[in-house]
Amino acid sequence: MRKWYVPLAVLGVAGLGALLLTERGRQTLRWLSENLQRAVEWNEAAQRELDRIQVALNRVADSLEAVR
Repeated sequence: MRKWYVPLAVLGVAGLGALLLTERGRQTLRWLSENLQRAVEWNEAAQRELDRIQVALNRVADSLEAVR
């Protein structure tokens, strides 16, 4: 396995260089950053909605306990 460290490191550095130094690579990085921001925003909105649902379920559970 040790004999693969250097070739894999060279491939990794070459891949990073291709991303950073080529226009296509920079476009790909821009696209990823834009979509990552959208995913984070969607995740936050989904979490807020789940929190609202949890509050509503807690109210229903409280009202059902009061009926007993």
